[in-house]
Amino acid sequence: MTLILSMATFALVASLSPGPVNLVGFNTGLTHGWRPALWHVAGATLGFVVLLVAVGLGLHGVLAAWPMLLWVLRAAGALFLLYLAWKLARASGDLGTGQLRHCPGFRDGALLQWLNPKAWLAAAAGVALFVGEDRGRLALFAVLYLVICFASLACWAVAGEWLRGRALAAPRLRLLNRGLAVLLVLCAASLLWEG
Repeated sequence: MTLILSMATFALVASLSPGPVNLVGFNTGLTHGWRPALWHVAGATLGFVVLLVAVGLGLHGVLAAWPMLLWVLRAAGALFLLYLAWKLARASGDLGTGQLRHCPGFRDGALLQWLNPKAWLAAAAGVALFVGEDRGRLALFAVLYLVICFASLACWAVAGEWLRGRALAAPRLRLLNRGLAVLLVLCAASLLWEG
């Protein structure tokens, strides 16, 4: 029981703490509502769980053997974050209609996790702390993470929806979008700086 509680606590802290995926989920909830944001949340959750399982099955060994791949991942992640920041900075400030074609979706969420350094660190640290070579523990950790990550990311989308309901005028929303864009640029810069 202590192992499950430790795994769940780790998953909660890693999933709920601010990062690029959370910021995009928050903004999607803000501009389109929490229901359309759930597609992004579902993609990000499954993307992370697949990453966690891949790391647990040995992907971290491939990256250790070929450090150039890690640099490529960092560069691709930084470029994707800059692209998202550019889209946010250029957003009109109008609240969306809730249509799925106008907001980040499942694929965006999954891709963002694979290009997110926070996700890689959480997967590597979680596997090292709780799994080791035990495939049963890996399955347990993946199931716990699936539930906790989805709930945590959904909280960010709901928080965006809550702010949406506060009659946010277009100029203020543009300012908020630009602030979130700056945070994404800082995340991208930290990726390149660490590399």
